[in-house]
Amino acid sequence: FLRQGQPLGLGHAVGRARKHVGDESFAVLLGDDLIDPRDPLLDRMIEVHDQQYASVVALMPVPPEQVHLYGCAAVELTDEPDVVRITGLVEKPDPEDAPSNLAVIGRYVLRPEVFGLIDNLEPGRGGEYQLTDALNVLATGNGEGPILGVVFGGRRYDTGDRAEWIKANVLLGVEHDELGGELREWLINFTNGLKQSAIKGDQA
Repeated sequence: FLRQGQPLGLGHAVGRARKHVGDESFAVLLGDDLIDPRDPLLDRMIEVHDQQYASVVALMPVPPEQVHLYGCAAVELTDEPDVVRITGLVEKPDPEDAPSNLAVIGRYVLRPEVFGLIDNLEPGRGGEYQLTDALNVLATGNGEGPILGVVFGGRRYDTGDRAEWIKANVLLGVEHDELGGELREWLINFTNGLKQSAIKGDQA
């Protein structure tokens, strides 16, 4: 474990791990981005990395009105339907400036060269050192290797948003081996009560 010390951005946080990683490729998993284990993502990213020795990020289509919440990728198609070549990255763009609706989500498999790129970062959006800015150097062809995206279509829970955090607890809780039965029964009764309250409100 190590502490970032100050909230200076994801790029700074990843850079702090350099002495633990050394000269090996490594994975970054953001704790507020939950990927359902029934929908493998990291294994596929590692496979793509190993095949092409490229840095790989996870991408997911999001509604246009949500692109300002994420890093957003400009991409080119490849021969593999779930893999794209990233040609540009923009951190939290305005919707009208977004190069696509493909958002970077919290999984990365990175070559060690990213540490040198982080060392040369200037503060970006929000005054923070953005990992997206370092990866954009690779996207524009100025690194040792390319950067690819694996487009994910599975179940993901963004617990960085308060409402989504609650939804994630409910969605995962009802499928829990020990708690699921009790939670499902409670939810059914609770939602039936909400429906009855809504009907009474409409009739008042």
